[in-house]
This record gives sequence, C-alpha cells and structure tokens, in this order.
Amino acid sequence: MKPAASTQKHSSSFPSARKIKRACENELYRTIKRLGVYIPKEKVELAEKLYVQKVFLNLQWIHENASNRKLLSDWWDENVSGEIASLWEVDQDRLRKSFRDAFGG
Repeated sequence: MKPAASTQKHSSSFPSARKIKRACENELYRTIKRLGVYIPKEKVELAEKLYVQKVFLNLQWIHENASNRKLLSDWWDENVSGEIASLWEVDQDRLRKSFRDAFGG
C-alpha cells in the first residue's frame, strides 16, 4: 500500500504571494515587449499592482482553471485589460492581442 503522502503529490496548493507577483510581472513584461511601445516604469508598477490585486480577488477561480490558458486570457481581457489599456494609454484590442501572444492563450 502506498503512503498517504503520494495522494497529495498531484494536488496543487495555492501559489505563494511572491510567486503570483512574479508571474504577473513577467506576463506584463512580455506583453510590453510585444506591444513595442515605451511604458514608463511608474505606469508599469501601477499596472502590476492592479493585475496582482485582480488575481488575488479571483484566486480560487484562477487556480481551478490554471491549465486552461485560453480561459485565463479571456478572464484577463474582461477584467484587467481595460484598466491597463487606459493607464498605459494604448489601444485595448492591441493590448489584448499582445497579452495573448505573450501568455499563450
């Protein structure tokens, strides 16, 4: 009989706050690279804070759908892209496409 610990091997726990923050930073960095425009550091930091906050507010749902990048990209389009597009003063559709290209959704 296998030990009880092996059953928990495949169940994933929630990521740490640091891991979430770093993932959001990386996703926005890749998005900016694909946008091909200069975004001031202050606006990037504000967008990162906004994105991290939205992820924490929807952490349960995001965690449950972590393997579905298309669904996560759809969530980002609906819940995050509008505010970041206005903050960065870029076209929202272009931002969405850049995020999808960077994120893989």
